[in-house]
Amino acid sequence: MAKVVIISGAGISAESGISTFRDSDGLWENHKVEDVCTLGCLKTNREETVTFYDGLRVALEDKKPNRAHLQIAQLKEKYKEQIAIITQNVDNLFEKAGIPHEDVIHLHGYMTDLECESCGHVYNAGYQRTIEVFEGSCPKCHSDQIRPFIVMFGEAAPKYQELYQSFDDCEMMVVIGTSGYVINTDMYLSPKIKKSILNNLVPSNALNDELYSKVLYKPATEAIDEIAREINAFLSDAVFKELL
Repeated sequence: MAKVVIISGAGISAESGISTFRDSDGLWENHKVEDVCTLGCLKTNREETVTFYDGLRVALEDKKPNRAHLQIAQLKEKYKEQIAIITQNVDNLFEKAGIPHEDVIHLHGYMTDLECESCGHVYNAGYQRTIEVFEGSCPKCHSDQIRPFIVMFGEAAPKYQELYQSFDDCEMMVVIGTSGYVINTDMYLSPKIKKSILNNLVPSNALNDELYSKVLYKPATEAIDEIAREINAFLSDAVFKELL
């Protein structure tokens, strides 16, 4: 299992032009959470919910990975199984940066996929609106009960099991661009974590930065070079010790 676990949130994609929920001009300013992001919204407010995520999917097409995504992709390519990439984001910027989709744990779903509520089939929608993909019907069972492949607040999140498993052998944790309100990374700082890095734009009341080995309050694209050096040094030292 991976010795280094990288957990990212909205902050890593904000510099690529993807709005965050918690910014003053973010998505929550224009939509109520209970209307489009909460368990049951597809039953009580289906049209607005589908339209909301359709808009996000279409807008994702021209978004490009930034230096932080690209650097992490290079690290993953170099160390492969030694690094686990976990993200709360539903965008595909890690994949655009060159990381295979199966090597990214998307905790909250994946924007370019759709899911059939009738049979559970998940399929790729690219950057199209729901109605534009197989005329809004499931390609497997032909149901028109199609939803975004997104985990709403209050819904089960199966990928969290992979999050927990990733820490079985983790010795270094890197947190980039997450406030800690959804996933409080403090709780994963066990004694076996030898190195920890917290990178956010500003401090968060949800996280205790005194618990981390290194804290970088700056944009992810400015912090990533130092983060990459730390990961390289840590894994190089780990490999050397294994050879002794």
